[in-house]
Amino acid sequence: MRILLFGVVAVLMVSCKEQSGLKESDTSQNTDQIIVHKEYTGVEPTKPEDTEWYEPVPPTVAPYGQNGVPSDAIVLFDGSNFDEWIMLNDSTEVSWHLNDDGSMTVKDTVGDIRTKRNFGDIQLHIEWRSPADTKGEGQSRANSGVFLQGRYEVQVLDNNNNDTYVNGQVASIYKQHVPLVKASVPSGEWNTYDIVYHAPEFNTNGDKTKSAVITVLHNGVLVQDHVEIKGTTPYEGWPKNPPHGKGPLRLQDHGDNSRVSYRNIWIREL
Repeated sequence: MRILLFGVVAVLMVSCKEQSGLKESDTSQNTDQIIVHKEYTGVEPTKPEDTEWYEPVPPTVAPYGQNGVPSDAIVLFDGSNFDEWIMLNDSTEVSWHLNDDGSMTVKDTVGDIRTKRNFGDIQLHIEWRSPADTKGEGQSRANSGVFLQGRYEVQVLDNNNNDTYVNGQVASIYKQHVPLVKASVPSGEWNTYDIVYHAPEFNTNGDKTKSAVITVLHNGVLVQDHVEIKGTTPYEGWPKNPPHGKGPLRLQDHGDNSRVSYRNIWIREL
């Protein structure tokens, strides 16, 4: 009788597990996936000072330093010269237009420009403007691009009353991520991109071990939320992942009379 009763209880326990959809293998698997913060394990502190840190002390940065730029930022373009830039194709002096209003404008068909310096993880601020007198349609209207490490493009495009493929529209990670919203100002007015970018990592064999991630605010509106960059951003084909170290900031001459202008470019190394 006792053996029979034990058997009934065991059957009921197995039945309950099956009905709940939880098996023994499931519980062990879920346990493995639980996040444990080791610094908060063990005997819990009983005094407030046991959870207060005084070192290391973060450095102090003036958020609005000279010309409103953070005091620890590198100014890449303030409208006075091209000292931080060279032509991409032959490393000669920049031949884009330097304007009296403190901006620069793409000179059609001469090629892209790039910074002399190379960067890894960064915070970037850049402002850009499409012409007020719009010309062209789709990808042929005020097309340019901001390339992180010379490889990964945040699209610059005038999409006002101008539809195109959404993974190639303004503020897209080109051919990879559609922006959460379109936050453009009217054509002819200045847009801002504020970008936080963490570079990819590669092992000694040249294999990618960690993807780049990027966050983009377009005119103060979050449009890319810590998204993974899956590789290069080509017009044709899949993203590629050749190993690399730090790389330049690159601005695109799309070659179709884009007339895009840039100003107030600064960068903070993270």
